[in-house]
Amino acid sequence: MSENHKSKSEKTPWKRICRWLCLVFFISGSLMLAWCSSSLDRLHLQVSIWSIKSYNNLTTVGKTPSADPSPSSPYFVAYPHQYHFILDEPDRCRQERPFLVLMIPVAPHNRKARDAIRNTWGKETKVLGQVISHYFLLGRSTEADGSEEQVLQESQKHHDILQSDFLDSYRNLTIKTMVMFEWLSNHCPNTSYAMKVDSDMFLNVHNLVSMLLKAPQHLYMTGLVALNRAVLRDHNSKWFLPFSAFPESMYPPYALGLGYVFSLDLPKKILKASAHVKAVYIEDVYVGLCMRHLGITPTNPPNGGWFRATIPFWQGSCYWTSVITTILESSEQLLDTWETYQTQAKSVC
Repeated sequence: MSENHKSKSEKTPWKRICRWLCLVFFISGSLMLAWCSSSLDRLHLQVSIWSIKSYNNLTTVGKTPSADPSPSSPYFVAYPHQYHFILDEPDRCRQERPFLVLMIPVAPHNRKARDAIRNTWGKETKVLGQVISHYFLLGRSTEADGSEEQVLQESQKHHDILQSDFLDSYRNLTIKTMVMFEWLSNHCPNTSYAMKVDSDMFLNVHNLVSMLLKAPQHLYMTGLVALNRAVLRDHNSKWFLPFSAFPESMYPPYALGLGYVFSLDLPKKILKASAHVKAVYIEDVYVGLCMRHLGITPTNPPNGGWFRATIPFWQGSCYWTSVITTILESSEQLLDTWETYQTQAKSVC
């Protein structure tokens, strides 16, 4: 046997073995790839189902959320639900036909705040030729502190109390806000705008009306608009929401609840949206979620300095005549600030 022939004969079995090994590896690799792909698909499906379930805690399409007044999660509240007014002013808004209605959520026991507002910006009933009305919005007292009788007397005297039968608490601010939209939708057919404004706010009604006389009349909401706000996952935060309650990392745009104004065609639309968006306890975020469901975005005010969360460290001599809202510390500060504002309004400001 020649050397060349012998060499070929010796190499041929190894070639066959190599081919078989390559085939085995190829088949094994294909099976492994198929298994991995199948496993990844199953994993992706499980994650997708879990994400959808998490999101459906917040949004349900074509399905009304449960009206059970005892929600299973502390991060949701019982809305929609059939709440009723204990104290009401059912005809006043129709009779007065105001251009602007100021809705002020306040705790039942906080008589001091209501009186301070009645003696300051709440007494502005006609501004730039436009009729202005205000109402205090309350729930039921959390304590047997005698406030119910006091609130009844206030109602009989001032006719500016709206009290519903939900429990008045921080966790129920979303309920209070949605009840506000219900009342406005049912009682103010001839009103152009309303404003939800907290009881610890300074409000320059003159500047507000001046702005609204040039504002859009439909699908309009403005105030201090929060953009790209991260969802707070810190358990110690007052505004904590777990991933299971809201799986997104950022909130949609929303107007901060300390004071925002809106056209009166919005309440009915927001109420309809609430049938599809489960109510989280952070009330201004929830309004923003309903707005997103409607495809409507809150609008920044024409002047970015009109709606302020805090009093700036340095104030000019005309500060209070240049803003619409600023948060304050107490009812006493509101009374002092109102005097300063009136002085500035009478000066060259």
